[in-house]
Amino acid sequence: MTSAPGSPVGHPSRDPPRLTFALAAAATATAICLSVLAGWQRGGELPERLVWVAIGVVLVVCAHLLPALCRSSPWPVRGVGSLLWIACMATACFGHATFFVLAQQHAGERRATSLVPVVTATVPAGRSLTAVMFDRASVTRQLAIAKTQRCSRECPALNVRRLALAAKLDALNAEADDVRRQLAVDDRGAQRRDALMVDPVTGRLAALLGTTVSRVDLLSGLTFAAVLEGVACLLWSVELEPRQTTVTTPSVIAPVASGHEPITRSHGTVNAPVSPADTEVMRLARDVAAGSVRATVSDIRRHLGCSQAKATALRRQLSEHTATS
Repeated sequence: MTSAPGSPVGHPSRDPPRLTFALAAAATATAICLSVLAGWQRGGELPERLVWVAIGVVLVVCAHLLPALCRSSPWPVRGVGSLLWIACMATACFGHATFFVLAQQHAGERRATSLVPVVTATVPAGRSLTAVMFDRASVTRQLAIAKTQRCSRECPALNVRRLALAAKLDALNAEADDVRRQLAVDDRGAQRRDALMVDPVTGRLAALLGTTVSRVDLLSGLTFAAVLEGVACLLWSVELEPRQTTVTTPSVIAPVASGHEPITRSHGTVNAPVSPADTEVMRLARDVAAGSVRATVSDIRRHLGCSQAKATALRRQLSEHTATS
Protein backbone atom coordinates (compact mmCIF):
# COMPACT_ATOMS: atom_id res chain seq x y z
CA MET A 1 0.00 0.00 0.00
CA THR A 2 1.45 3.36 -1.00
CA SER A 3 0.70 6.85 0.09
CA ALA A 4 0.29 9.68 -2.31
CA PRO A 5 3.02 12.29 -2.38
CA GLY A 6 2.34 15.18 -0.11
CA SER A 7 -0.55 13.45 1.67
CA PRO A 8 -1.07 14.57 5.29
CA VAL A 9 -0.56 12.03 8.04
CA GLY A 10 -2.09 12.19 11.51
CA HIS A 11 -4.80 14.40 12.79
CA PRO A 12 -4.76 17.97 11.54
CA SER A 13 -4.13 20.67 14.09
CA ARG A 14 -7.17 22.48 15.28
CA ASP A 15 -7.89 25.51 17.37
CA PRO A 16 -8.14 25.09 21.17
CA PRO A 17 -11.64 24.02 22.14
CA ARG A 18 -13.62 26.98 23.34
CA LEU A 19 -15.65 24.86 25.73
CA THR A 20 -12.57 23.58 27.58
CA PHE A 21 -11.14 27.06 27.88
CA ALA A 22 -14.47 28.46 29.08
CA LEU A 23 -14.85 25.77 31.74
CA ALA A 24 -11.26 26.16 32.90
CA ALA A 25 -11.57 29.94 33.11
CA ALA A 26 -14.88 29.65 34.97
CA ALA A 27 -13.40 27.21 37.50
CA THR A 28 -10.37 29.42 38.09
CA ALA A 29 -12.51 32.55 38.39
CA THR A 30 -14.76 30.81 40.93
CA ALA A 31 -11.79 29.64 42.97
CA ILE A 32 -10.29 33.14 42.90
CA CYS A 33 -13.58 34.61 44.15
CA LEU A 34 -13.63 32.12 47.01
CA SER A 35 -10.03 33.00 47.91
CA VAL A 36 -10.80 36.72 47.81
CA LEU A 37 -13.82 36.35 50.10
CA ALA A 38 -11.99 34.01 52.49
CA GLY A 39 -8.97 36.32 52.68
CA TRP A 40 -11.20 39.35 53.23
CA GLN A 41 -12.96 37.59 56.12
CA ARG A 42 -9.70 36.44 57.68
CA GLY A 43 -7.97 39.78 57.90
CA GLY A 44 -8.74 42.49 60.42
CA GLU A 45 -7.30 45.72 59.07
CA LEU A 46 -7.36 46.67 55.39
CA PRO A 47 -3.64 45.89 54.71
CA GLU A 48 -4.04 42.48 56.34
CA ARG A 49 -7.06 41.72 54.19
CA LEU A 50 -5.26 42.77 51.01
CA VAL A 51 -2.27 40.54 51.83
CA TRP A 52 -4.54 37.57 52.55
CA VAL A 53 -6.37 38.14 49.27
CA ALA A 54 -3.12 38.34 47.28
CA ILE A 55 -1.78 35.15 48.87
CA GLY A 56 -4.99 33.28 48.12
CA VAL A 57 -5.09 34.38 44.47
CA VAL A 58 -1.45 33.42 43.83
CA LEU A 59 -1.87 30.01 45.44
CA VAL A 60 -5.03 29.28 43.44
CA VAL A 61 -3.45 30.24 40.10
CA CYS A 62 -0.31 28.22 40.86
CA ALA A 63 -2.36 25.19 41.89
CA HIS A 64 -4.29 25.31 38.61
CA LEU A 65 -1.41 25.91 36.20
CA LEU A 66 1.59 24.10 37.72
CA PRO A 67 0.70 20.62 36.34
CA ALA A 68 0.35 21.96 32.80
CA LEU A 69 3.45 24.17 32.96
CA CYS A 70 5.73 21.45 34.38
CA ARG A 71 4.61 18.75 31.94
CA SER A 72 7.62 19.01 29.58
CA SER A 73 10.20 19.96 32.21
CA PRO A 74 13.04 17.68 33.39
CA TRP A 75 12.39 15.23 36.21
CA PRO A 76 14.01 17.34 38.98
CA VAL A 77 11.82 20.29 38.06
CA ARG A 78 8.78 18.00 37.94
CA GLY A 79 9.54 16.67 41.41
CA VAL A 80 9.85 20.12 42.94
CA GLY A 81 6.79 21.25 41.03
CA SER A 82 4.78 18.29 42.33
CA LEU A 83 5.66 19.12 45.93
CA LEU A 84 4.79 22.77 45.43
CA TRP A 85 1.55 21.79 43.69
CA ILE A 86 0.51 19.63 46.66
CA ALA A 87 1.27 22.50 49.03
CA CYS A 88 -0.68 24.96 46.87
CA MET A 89 -3.64 22.59 46.69
CA ALA A 90 -3.67 22.09 50.47
CA THR A 91 -3.52 25.81 51.24
CA ALA A 92 -6.10 26.68 48.58
CA CYS A 93 -8.51 24.03 49.87
CA PHE A 94 -8.00 25.32 53.41
CA GLY A 95 -8.92 28.83 52.29
CA HIS A 96 -11.99 27.58 50.43
CA ALA A 97 -13.07 25.57 53.47
CA THR A 98 -12.84 28.75 55.55
CA PHE A 99 -15.25 30.44 53.18
CA PHE A 100 -17.70 27.51 53.19
CA VAL A 101 -17.77 27.25 57.00
CA LEU A 102 -18.28 30.99 57.47
CA ALA A 103 -20.97 31.00 54.79
CA GLN A 104 -22.82 28.23 56.65
CA GLN A 105 -22.64 30.24 59.88
CA HIS A 106 -23.92 33.40 58.22
CA ALA A 107 -26.78 31.52 56.57
CA GLY A 108 -27.76 29.94 59.89
CA GLU A 109 -27.73 33.29 61.67
CA ARG A 110 -29.92 34.79 58.95
CA ARG A 111 -32.42 31.93 59.20
CA ALA A 112 -32.54 32.17 62.98
CA THR A 113 -32.98 35.95 62.95
CA SER A 114 -35.75 35.93 60.36
CA LEU A 115 -37.82 33.08 61.79
CA VAL A 116 -37.43 33.22 65.59
CA PRO A 117 -38.93 36.28 67.33
CA VAL A 118 -37.05 37.80 70.20
CA VAL A 119 -39.14 37.02 73.30
CA THR A 120 -37.42 39.46 75.59
CA ALA A 121 -38.49 42.37 73.38
CA THR A 122 -42.23 41.71 73.87
CA VAL A 123 -42.35 40.40 77.45
CA PRO A 124 -41.31 42.83 80.21
CA ALA A 125 -38.39 41.68 82.28
CA GLY A 126 -39.30 40.48 85.78
CA ARG A 127 -37.54 39.10 88.76
CA SER A 128 -35.50 35.97 88.51
CA LEU A 129 -36.72 32.65 89.84
CA THR A 130 -34.04 32.72 92.52
CA ALA A 131 -35.30 36.02 93.96
CA VAL A 132 -38.90 34.84 93.92
CA MET A 133 -38.05 31.58 95.66
CA PHE A 134 -36.02 33.47 98.28
CA ASP A 135 -39.02 35.68 99.12
CA ARG A 136 -41.29 32.64 99.13
CA ALA A 137 -39.05 30.89 101.64
CA SER A 138 -39.09 33.96 103.89
CA VAL A 139 -42.90 34.26 103.76
CA THR A 140 -43.30 30.53 104.36
CA ARG A 141 -41.14 30.81 107.48
CA GLN A 142 -43.14 33.78 108.78
CA LEU A 143 -46.42 31.98 108.13
CA ALA A 144 -45.21 28.92 109.98
CA ILE A 145 -44.22 31.07 112.96
CA ALA A 146 -47.61 32.82 112.91
CA LYS A 147 -49.43 29.51 112.91
CA THR A 148 -47.55 28.33 115.97
CA GLN A 149 -48.37 31.43 118.00
CA ARG A 150 -51.17 31.27 120.59
CA CYS A 151 -53.52 34.19 120.93
CA SER A 152 -54.34 35.45 124.43
CA ARG A 153 -55.97 38.80 123.79
CA GLU A 154 -55.39 39.89 120.13
CA CYS A 155 -56.64 36.89 118.21
CA PRO A 156 -58.18 38.88 115.30
CA ALA A 157 -54.84 40.58 114.59
CA LEU A 158 -53.05 37.24 114.54
CA ASN A 159 -55.64 35.80 112.18
CA VAL A 160 -55.25 38.78 109.87
CA ARG A 161 -51.48 38.30 109.87
CA ARG A 162 -51.87 34.64 109.02
CA LEU A 163 -54.24 35.43 106.16
CA ALA A 164 -51.93 38.15 104.82
CA LEU A 165 -48.93 35.84 104.86
CA ALA A 166 -50.93 33.07 103.16
CA ALA A 167 -52.07 35.48 100.44
CA LYS A 168 -48.52 36.71 99.94
CA LEU A 169 -47.35 33.11 99.69
CA ASP A 170 -49.97 32.41 97.02
CA ALA A 171 -48.85 35.46 95.08
CA LEU A 172 -45.24 34.34 95.24
CA ASN A 173 -46.24 30.87 94.04
CA ALA A 174 -48.08 32.40 91.09
CA GLU A 175 -45.08 34.59 90.29
CA ALA A 176 -42.78 31.57 90.45
CA ASP A 177 -45.06 29.71 88.03
CA ASP A 178 -44.98 32.66 85.63
CA VAL A 179 -41.21 32.77 85.80
CA ARG A 180 -41.01 29.02 85.10
CA ARG A 181 -43.32 29.36 82.10
CA GLN A 182 -41.24 32.24 80.77
CA LEU A 183 -38.07 30.20 81.17
CA ALA A 184 -39.69 27.31 79.32
CA VAL A 185 -40.65 29.63 76.46
CA ASP A 186 -37.11 30.99 76.33
CA ASP A 187 -35.69 27.47 76.29
CA ARG A 188 -37.95 26.44 73.42
CA GLY A 189 -36.99 29.56 71.49
CA ALA A 190 -33.30 28.87 72.06
CA GLN A 191 -33.70 25.27 70.93
CA ARG A 192 -35.53 26.37 67.80
CA ARG A 193 -32.88 28.97 67.08
CA ASP A 194 -30.12 26.38 67.51
CA ALA A 195 -31.97 24.06 65.15
CA LEU A 196 -32.25 26.79 62.52
CA MET A 197 -28.57 27.64 62.86
CA VAL A 198 -27.70 24.21 61.44
CA ASP A 199 -28.13 23.38 57.77
CA PRO A 200 -30.89 20.73 57.44
CA VAL A 201 -28.83 18.36 55.30
CA THR A 202 -25.75 18.81 57.47
CA GLY A 203 -27.71 18.14 60.64
CA ARG A 204 -29.25 14.94 59.29
CA LEU A 205 -25.91 13.76 57.91
CA ALA A 206 -24.23 14.39 61.26
CA ALA A 207 -26.95 12.39 63.01
CA LEU A 208 -26.54 9.58 60.48
CA LEU A 209 -22.76 9.44 60.87
CA GLY A 210 -22.88 9.89 64.63
CA THR A 211 -20.62 12.94 64.65
CA THR A 212 -20.91 16.65 65.30
CA VAL A 213 -22.30 19.22 62.89
CA SER A 214 -19.08 21.25 62.91
CA ARG A 215 -17.09 18.26 61.67
CA VAL A 216 -19.54 17.63 58.86
CA ASP A 217 -19.38 21.32 57.88
CA LEU A 218 -15.59 21.19 57.74
CA LEU A 219 -15.57 17.92 55.78
CA SER A 220 -18.12 19.18 53.26
CA GLY A 221 -16.18 22.42 52.78
CA LEU A 222 -12.94 20.54 52.13
CA THR A 223 -14.74 18.21 49.71
CA PHE A 224 -16.20 21.09 47.69
CA ALA A 225 -12.81 22.81 47.61
CA ALA A 226 -10.94 19.67 46.52
CA VAL A 227 -13.43 18.94 43.73
CA LEU A 228 -13.27 22.51 42.44
CA GLU A 229 -9.47 22.59 42.47
CA GLY A 230 -9.19 19.16 40.85
CA VAL A 231 -11.58 20.07 38.04
CA ALA A 232 -9.71 23.30 37.36
CA CYS A 233 -6.33 21.52 37.22
CA LEU A 234 -7.68 18.88 34.84
CA LEU A 235 -9.27 21.43 32.52
CA TRP A 236 -6.13 23.56 32.31
CA SER A 237 -4.01 20.45 31.67
CA VAL A 238 -6.26 19.53 28.76
CA GLU A 239 -6.39 23.09 27.47
CA LEU A 240 -2.61 23.66 27.55
CA GLU A 241 -1.73 20.28 26.06
CA PRO A 242 0.47 20.59 22.93
CA ARG A 243 -1.61 20.24 19.79
CA GLN A 244 -0.73 17.79 17.02
CA THR A 245 0.27 19.37 13.73
CA THR A 246 -0.14 18.19 10.15
CA VAL A 247 2.81 16.27 8.70
CA THR A 248 3.19 15.60 4.98
CA THR A 249 4.72 12.27 3.99
CA PRO A 250 7.57 12.18 1.51
CA SER A 251 7.00 10.75 -1.93
CA VAL A 252 7.17 6.97 -2.02
CA ILE A 253 7.80 5.05 -5.23
CA ALA A 254 5.68 1.96 -5.54
CA PRO A 255 7.59 -1.27 -6.18
CA VAL A 256 7.40 -2.64 -9.73
CA ALA A 257 7.15 -6.17 -10.95
CA SER A 258 10.25 -8.34 -11.29
CA GLY A 259 12.11 -8.04 -14.53
CA HIS A 260 11.52 -4.34 -14.86
CA GLU A 261 13.59 -1.57 -13.46
CA PRO A 262 11.91 1.16 -11.49
CA ILE A 263 11.20 4.26 -13.48
CA THR A 264 13.11 7.23 -12.19
CA ARG A 265 13.53 10.73 -13.43
CA SER A 266 16.99 12.07 -13.96
CA HIS A 267 17.53 15.74 -13.43
CA GLY A 268 21.23 15.66 -14.02
CA THR A 269 22.12 16.16 -10.37
CA VAL A 270 24.55 14.24 -8.23
CA ASN A 271 23.40 12.85 -4.90
CA ALA A 272 25.10 14.73 -2.09
CA PRO A 273 26.29 12.90 1.03
CA VAL A 274 23.64 12.75 3.74
CA SER A 275 24.62 14.08 7.17
CA PRO A 276 23.65 12.27 10.41
CA ALA A 277 21.25 15.08 11.27
CA ASP A 278 19.49 14.65 7.91
CA THR A 279 19.31 10.91 8.56
CA GLU A 280 17.63 11.50 11.92
CA VAL A 281 15.19 13.93 10.32
CA MET A 282 14.32 11.40 7.60
CA ARG A 283 13.89 8.61 10.12
CA LEU A 284 11.75 10.89 12.26
CA ALA A 285 9.66 11.79 9.21
CA ARG A 286 9.09 8.10 8.49
CA ASP A 287 8.10 7.45 12.12
CA VAL A 288 5.70 10.36 12.05
CA ALA A 289 4.25 9.14 8.77
CA ALA A 290 3.82 5.67 10.27
CA GLY A 291 1.96 7.16 13.23
CA SER A 292 4.36 5.88 15.90
CA VAL A 293 5.26 9.35 17.15
CA ARG A 294 3.67 12.77 17.08
CA ALA A 295 5.45 15.81 15.69
CA THR A 296 5.82 17.55 19.05
CA VAL A 297 8.96 18.40 21.00
CA SER A 298 8.00 16.28 24.00
CA ASP A 299 7.16 13.20 21.88
CA ILE A 300 10.34 13.58 19.80
CA ARG A 301 12.36 13.81 22.98
CA ARG A 302 10.81 10.66 24.42
CA HIS A 303 11.06 8.80 21.10
CA LEU A 304 14.74 9.52 20.45
CA GLY A 305 15.88 9.91 24.05
CA CYS A 306 17.60 13.20 23.30
CA SER A 307 17.80 16.55 25.06
CA GLN A 308 15.26 19.35 24.92
CA ALA A 309 17.43 21.51 22.65
CA LYS A 310 18.07 18.69 20.17
CA ALA A 311 14.39 17.78 20.09
CA THR A 312 13.54 21.41 19.35
CA ALA A 313 16.09 21.52 16.53
CA LEU A 314 14.80 18.26 15.04
CA ARG A 315 11.24 19.56 15.24
CA ARG A 316 12.27 22.68 13.31
CA GLN A 317 14.18 20.63 10.71
CA LEU A 318 11.20 18.30 10.37
CA SER A 319 8.96 21.27 9.64
CA GLU A 320 11.41 22.52 7.00
CA HIS A 321 11.66 19.03 5.51
CA THR A 322 7.88 18.76 5.40
CA ALA A 323 7.56 22.15 3.75
CA THR A 324 10.07 21.29 1.01
CA SER A 325 8.71 17.78 0.37
